Amino acid sequence: MKPLAIVHTESSLGWGGQEIRILAESQGLARRGHRLTVLCAPQSRILAEAPRWEVPAFALPIGSKRPAGLRALIDWLRGNACDVLSSHSSTDSWLAAFATRIGRRVPIVRTRHISAPVPRNPFSRWLYERGAERIVTTGDALRRELVERNGFTAQRIESVPTGIDAGRFRPGDRVGQRSALGLPAEATLLGIVATLRSWKGHEYLLKAMPSLPKNLHLVIVGDGPMRDVLQGIIEQLDLRVRVRVRMAGDQRDVLPWLQAFDLFALPSYANEGVPQALVQAMLCGLPCVTTPVGSIGELARDEVTALIVPPRDAEALAAAISRLAADPALGSELGLAARRHCVENYSYERMLDRMEAIYHDVAMAAHS
Repeated sequence: MKPLAIVHTESSLGWGGQEIRILAESQGLARRGHRLTVLCAPQSRILAEAPRWEVPAFALPIGSKRPAGLRALIDWLRGNACDVLSSHSSTDSWLAAFATRIGRRVPIVRTRHISAPVPRNPFSRWLYERGAERIVTTGDALRRELVERNGFTAQRIESVPTGIDAGRFRPGDRVGQRSALGLPAEATLLGIVATLRSWKGHEYLLKAMPSLPKNLHLVIVGDGPMRDVLQGIIEQLDLRVRVRVRMAGDQRDVLPWLQAFDLFALPSYANEGVPQALVQAMLCGLPCVTTPVGSIGELARDEVTALIVPPRDAEALAAAISRLAADPALGSELGLAARRHCVENYSYERMLDRMEAIYHDVAMAAHS
């Protein structure tokens, strides 16, 4: 396959599954011989993280829909190799669509990472139908939403879930990891790994805590805009419950934490594709409790690979977690099935194969 110059644009300033997917995909395709570049806002987290992934990243003023960002993107594309441009957030997708029409013509692949509805108006229709040559979603449910709700052309949209390295994310030394991380050796540890955003559902985990077994501790890995709100909720809990909650903050490597947990929960209520942290937890063999939001249902099958509860329901969440805590055999069965399902369907190499093929097809069509 001919090596390609693939350029990603990302206007987001935050850090989460979307940004990690861009860097992981870029790293993998670069190792296959392609030339990868990320264009992002000067103050973005992805700009700071890119060197660790050995991915070249350049700062452009594309954090907002302003003329300066459009001009900068046009100028960059004129002066640099680019066979295909891969856009990700709304702002950079709009800037890229205009830049590749005003300036140098470059085909665009637009990746849709979240399940929030796309507005049904002429502007969004133009962006998705005319402003990009191909649309990629991170789950089948997101693809169906664009086809059935928005009426976008099905043949131009493909679902490519984020792949995770199953050789790295696997069950590990639980006792050793707890000792290294300073976590209680005898407690039942329930973990969540997620950016602290409202829709990830941390609030409902905290509200469930008073109903959970007294030996169950909650470990929250991640940081984000909801930190102060969540700390406020923790402060309102009874002291006996409060001491069972640990805010671990942002962790560069989440694997040791996942290997230290007994259970995992992700009670999201909006905006999800296929969450990377949930795939990682399942690959680590953890019994999981989650919700049927976005494309989570493609990954978590109730009573087969996880327990599914309604969104925003702390009582149901507590009941499912308590059930797993009381039934290690059920947890082991779910964990084994979850790892098997993820190995078969959410591999890193499979994601790279599919994205490489899409980029190649789009680039070749543009030159034909």
